[in-house]
Amino acid sequence: MKRTAYNYVNRSLVGLLMLFWGVVLRAQTPQDVQYTFTEASSLTMLGQLLPGNPNPYHRVDTVRFKGFTAGENTQVRQSAGLVCAFRTNSTTISVRAEFGQASGGYSGGGFDLYIRDEKGRWTWAGDGVGRSNDPNYNLVLIRDMDGSEHDCLIYFPLFSEIRSMKVGVQQGASLTALPNPFRHRIAFFGSSFTHGVSTSRPAMNYPSQLSRATGLHILNLGCSGNCKLQPYFCDVLCAADADAFVFDSFSNPTIPEIEERLFPFIEKLQAAHPGKPLIFQRTIYRERRNFNVATENFERARQERAAELMKEAMKRYKDVYYIETTNATSPTHETSVDGTHPGDYGYTLWAESLRKPLLKILRKYGIK
Repeated sequence: MKRTAYNYVNRSLVGLLMLFWGVVLRAQTPQDVQYTFTEASSLTMLGQLLPGNPNPYHRVDTVRFKGFTAGENTQVRQSAGLVCAFRTNSTTISVRAEFGQASGGYSGGGFDLYIRDEKGRWTWAGDGVGRSNDPNYNLVLIRDMDGSEHDCLIYFPLFSEIRSMKVGVQQGASLTALPNPFRHRIAFFGSSFTHGVSTSRPAMNYPSQLSRATGLHILNLGCSGNCKLQPYFCDVLCAADADAFVFDSFSNPTIPEIEERLFPFIEKLQAAHPGKPLIFQRTIYRERRNFNVATENFERARQERAAELMKEAMKRYKDVYYIETTNATSPTHETSVDGTHPGDYGYTLWAESLRKPLLKILRKYGIK
């Protein structure tokens, strides 16, 4: 009797193990998997400030818009903030990209994959970086998934120009455009902070983190070192289809530049987008101020002068706001990478410090 019961339990365990390994084996991606590729622009492209550009992976059409310096001309063709959204049941997802100007590193030249989990949260799933002159080069971001349908986002490189990007899935798997999972259109114009300098991956700049946390569709026009309230950047924003505008515009310009350009910038943008909120942020505390007296004096003076001018702007113009809670510094001052730029956690703090006051302003305009 004991032996019979023992054999029954044994057989049951063996059966369960065989079932388990059967599921695992079915989900495993074959070593010799064959891929099919689809151009990302034929799926759902998110983050496009100006949809319809001749190159869908350029943020600005530099034939249409003029006035940029050589460096700015390069930056606005970079793919920072662009995202491809799709649904697939493939057990593996890859990227085949053709680069123009290219930067190294995961954030500058890599791709970042997020998948929506069972609770609806966008969760990191894989990343990769690598380029090759071989047209058959294939950068695998993830493999051995379970074979069920998943909603996916692939974030583009922050500091590279993309000429073509194809999403690869195993032959026979489904691949369809995902309806835009984000709401409204919120344009961000900013400095290297908004662009994403010192992030470890493309999806970790503060606008991207804020987008995943709030569900807002954020359009990133971050240009490292070059967000100085220039009138030709204002021309781009005037042409953009956006419900609100958010600015990290006091991190790069000098005090004289802010004094000269702020009010004309606001007036020009309001003429193009009457009744839409223009939301300016205080530049963050830079850690190199800690013991450097000259840097402390310069940074404090710039912050104070920007605050004075924004106080005047809010009296003079409707629909203009100033958020002073922006913060990327921990109590222990350990978030900085180089004394100027925060790392991933610092950008998380920034996104969180911006979230509540930004949403409060947007609600006034029916943006929820």
